[in-house]
Amino acid sequence: MGAIKRTPADKAFSDCVRSAAEWTCERCHTYYEEGRRMGLHCSHYHGRGKWGIRFCVENAEALCYGCHSYLGSQPNLHSDHKLELLGQGAIDILREKSNDTSLGRLAKRDVKFIAKHYREEFKRIHQLRLDGVTGKIEINSWS
Repeated sequence: MGAIKRTPADKAFSDCVRSAAEWTCERCHTYYEEGRRMGLHCSHYHGRGKWGIRFCVENAEALCYGCHSYLGSQPNLHSDHKLELLGQGAIDILREKSNDTSLGRLAKRDVKFIAKHYREEFKRIHQLRLDGVTGKIEINSWS
């Protein structure tokens, strides 16, 4: 099976997730210089192949390469980690959304709008940082 194509919406979403986390791994709290994409990833709990939640803020977090690789290779630990962050109710909602094919069709149809939305969110987050806001910033999800 081939790699999943990275769209402009994926890039904009990833930039938002990492910027909102203040370029810091949300598991080990290692800081990465802003814009240095090689060390900090946008990790999806349910993979990007699940279009219904591919751009869902609750499904993603900023993780360094090491934490992303470790949790990716340890599904039970990844589940425990996400459960601790979100709670069982949110995990159940994510699971339902991940299997909702109508959400997936909507995301595929609106991928250009999604890219635009997250580029605007990135600008908003960047402006908040310039204004002195620190810590994790809430991202306005497209859906």
